[in-house]
Order: sequence, then structure tokens, then C-alpha cells
Amino acid sequence: MYSLKEIEDGKIFLIDKPLDWTSFDIVNKIKWKIKKHFKLKKIKVGHAGTLDPKATGLLIVCVGKATKKIQEIQDASKMYTGTIKLGVQTPSFDTETEEFNHKSINHLTEKQINENIQYFIGEEIWQKPPVFSALKKEGKRLYEIARKGEQIDIPYRKISIYDFKIHRIELPYIHFSIHCSKGTYIRSIAHDFGNKLGVGGYLTQLRREKIGNYLIENSNNSIIEKDDFFLEKLK
Repeated sequence: MYSLKEIEDGKIFLIDKPLDWTSFDIVNKIKWKIKKHFKLKKIKVGHAGTLDPKATGLLIVCVGKATKKIQEIQDASKMYTGTIKLGVQTPSFDTETEEFNHKSINHLTEKQINENIQYFIGEEIWQKPPVFSALKKEGKRLYEIARKGEQIDIPYRKISIYDFKIHRIELPYIHFSIHCSKGTYIRSIAHDFGNKLGVGGYLTQLRREKIGNYLIENSNNSIIEKDDFFLEKLK
């Protein structure tokens, strides 16, 4: 088991975030377990890059002195796999909100779809984040403003897309992988990709596979799943 000194000196947990959990659900669960087991009043716990509730995959949680590494980890590039549905949109650019603006995709060819990728690869891509996001404007979260139906002017932000591949086309769905810089909204990529084809699109699935040198294959959810995690012997 981990000792209190090991925890306070710093631990990094690689979590495979389940669907519909928020990133803070994970952080709070880990913090609660540590405080309860070691009878602590407080302990520093934070994640190194959020994932939307509808996304799964790698979430890095830093504890104790390891929280000093959060910014360094956040600055690293990310790799994702996911699925875009073409021919329809949603206000949130994902499955959180209802579909609207259905359009025919019968005319689309695989060649058109694959050629569309070229517009989304580069060191300098200008992207507008979704209105349904945790970014702040005038002290308020954008999603709070969006849910009230208020108009929001969101400035474009510069990101980098190092690689973008389509692995399978099963219209209306396309399955992809992407390697991008920090601050990239894959929901916006899905939305813009569909708009560039003239039919609209939104993100139906997203999984984070890698952050810097940290891999989803090395994740372990025992700390959020097992009540006796801190009582187990480490193998």
C-alpha cells in the first residue's frame, strides 16, 4: 500500500475516465479516498487536462507535490481517436444536445472526405471553441451563458494539428485519429469538418489515447473502483 509520505511526496495516477463522469468527479473521488484513508483534512489533488463528460480515455490526476507537474503535463500534445457523424449538427458539437439541421450526404464520396483532411493539418490552425465549454467570458462559464440562450462572441484561438487520419468511413460516420496541441477542441474539429464538406457534423465518440509520453495502456482505475485500494499490497 502507499504510505502517507509517498502520497504527500507526489503520485501521478493514470485514469481511464468512464463515460459520463466529469474530470472533477474523478479528482473528487480520489481526494475523498485519500483523505478518508489517511485521516487528512486536506491534500492537493488536481487533473492535468480535462475531458468532456461524453469523452473517455486518459485523465492524469496528480496528488501531493506531483501537482507541481500539472502545467508541464497540460502543455504536452494529445492523441485522440473518435467518431464524427456527418449530415447533422448539435448546439454543443457532441451528443450532449439534440440534433438539428439535417442535410443529405448522398453526394459525398470517400475521396471528398479524405481530401477534406488537408484543411485541418498544420502548425497554425485557427479554431473557435464551442459555446458549450468551460471557458470563461466576463467571469462566467460559456456553457452557463449558452444554456440561457444568450448570444456569445467567441474569438478564434491558434492551435496545432500535427496529424489527422481517417481510418474508416461508414456514412454517416467517419472514424478518425488526431494528434494535436493543448487547447484543441475535438468537438470543434468535428463541427468544422462537417461544415467544410457543406453538410455539418458533430462528435459522437471521443477517446484520449495519449498525453505527452503518458499512454492509456498504462492506466489503472483501481483507485476509483476499489474501496480497499489503499489496503492492497502493491505488485
